Order: sequence, then C-alpha cells, then structure tokens
Amino acid sequence: MTLRICAAALVFAAAAAPARAEDRVPGDHLGTWSFTYENDLLAGTDRYYTSGFQFAWRSSSYDPPAWLAAVTSSALFPEGGTPRWGLAFGQNIFTPADTARRDPDPRDRPYAGWLYGAINLASYTPTTYGSIELQLGVVGPSALGEQTQNNVHDLLNIDRAYGWDRQLKDEPGVNLILTRQWRYNTDPVWDDIAIGIVPTLTASLGNVQTYGAAGLMVRFGNELQADFGPPRMRPSVAGSAFYQPDGRWGWYVFGGLEGRVVGRDIFLDGNTWRDSRSVDREVFVGDASAGVAIIMPFARLTVTYTARSREFETQRNTAQYGSISLSFRY
Repeated sequence: MTLRICAAALVFAAAAAPARAEDRVPGDHLGTWSFTYENDLLAGTDRYYTSGFQFAWRSSSYDPPAWLAAVTSSALFPEGGTPRWGLAFGQNIFTPADTARRDPDPRDRPYAGWLYGAINLASYTPTTYGSIELQLGVVGPSALGEQTQNNVHDLLNIDRAYGWDRQLKDEPGVNLILTRQWRYNTDPVWDDIAIGIVPTLTASLGNVQTYGAAGLMVRFGNELQADFGPPRMRPSVAGSAFYQPDGRWGWYVFGGLEGRVVGRDIFLDGNTWRDSRSVDREVFVGDASAGVAIIMPFARLTVTYTARSREFETQRNTAQYGSISLSFRY
C-alpha cells in the first residue's frame, strides 16, 4: 500500500506545470551554509525524538556544472528550473519516555541513533521546487547517540539516560527522499505584507524510513520569495536549505501540517536483519508546526515548534520538540 502511495506521489510531483524559460530564477553567485538544531527540551519534554542536528551546504546557482544541469533537466525536477546541489551531515537521537530504567520498558520506543551524510540535487522556479536527496549512514552504537546525549546531559547537569545498552544494533542505512513543493503568494494585503501557501509532496524509500507524505504550510509576512519555508530535518514539513533574499530585512510567521503513511521506520520496527527491540508502529502519523523566520541580507534565522501524533501503539503522549536553524550566505 505504502509503495503505491509513494509512487502516486512521485507521479503527481512529476506532473507539475512546467515553467517557462523566461520565468527562471536569476542565477545566484552565493551559496548557503545552514545549521539546524532540534531538541525536545526546547518544547519542555524529554522523550521519543529527543534531539538532532544537521550541517548543510548548498551551492550557488550561478553557472552550474554541466552534470548538475543535465541531471536536473529530468522529469523529476521543474522544467526550466535553476539548479543547486549540496551536502549535509547530521545525527538524530531517539529514546523512550522513561530514561531512568537500565532495562527499558519493551512497550516503549527503543533507544536509537542515526548518523548520516547526504547529497542533495535541487531545481526551482519562482513557484516550484523539486529535490532528490540520498542519505547514507549508520544506525546503532556507531551512530554515537549515547555519547552525544549523555555528554550533553553531563554538561547541563541533567540526569543521564541509562538504557543505551539496549539500543538498536549497528546497521548501515540508506534513504532516498524525493520532494516537490509549490509556492503561491498573494499580492500585498497591507504595506508589503503578503500571504502565501506552500503545498508539499514527499516520498522516502529505504531501510531506515519508508513513507509517503503530503503537507501544507501557510505563511504571513514579507520576503516570502526568499525561500520555500524553513530548513528542517526529515520527516517534517520541510522548506529549502538555501535562501535567496532581495537584500533587505524581512520576516514571516508560518504554520504547517503534514500527514504521513509509514511503511517502515527502523527506529520503531527495529533492525532489518537482526533481532532487536521494537514496538508496533502506527501507519498514519501527523505533524503540526508553527514558527517565525527572520530574513536578513546576510543570514536567516528560523524558530519552530512541532507537535507529532502517536508513532507507535503503546505511546502514551504526543511528541513535542523545538527547532532552531541559522543560515549564512557566502
């Protein structure tokens, strides 16, 4: 069922209206560096998806290399789009609700870490954004989730998590993520303030996470043409790691919803080829997010709060976490 939904999402994405060559976004001489940090402590909790970080780089779009122009001219990307490519490095950490137990409740989320690198290819027009991202990494002790979490807790004088000896076992991981977004903005409704919507379709295939997702973000402010929403880590209502401002200060507030049909989540289903802790996964998962973005001529700062519905059948509470992202153009 999930594979059919993912395939339908890709067909729908590929069928987006083509852009005229004259509507192509002007080349940008500057690339973007972004750092995104997510933590449930920012939302006042300490459970489930507990923390993550990602360093991301996106190239300039001026005079792209021939190989990038050739790849992004395929049907997976908007016709006549402006190409960029990029790299990322990140980590995500998951824990049960009760981290004081050395032998965690088998009905609770398993301990797990995910350490990965990624390459991203993207193309965009004034109204459409398409990207394909390949993530390669490792799940298990080699992902260094225990060391990251407990060292940070020691630094902040917070109780350690004691059940990491029961975490998922080492397993190489791969995700292939395809995304298509559309950006529609109104004319200014007051001064230079406009309203915009950003629908999104996403398909992820891999032994780490397989899902199909649809989302919608509503934005209110100015500088809505600078990006396709704030950068986030998957899965989420994500925007663009790059941004292209017009040289002035700006801002917008936003709210978004995303629904996912999940066919595979190693952090809940457990290891693929080895026995490990696991719980019964929920097939349908939803996110609700809200936040603010500050666009500067030299930087972009975004702050986001996210609430996530139950991801497994014995989950007692919803997951909540905060995200902070800072991007610089160079």
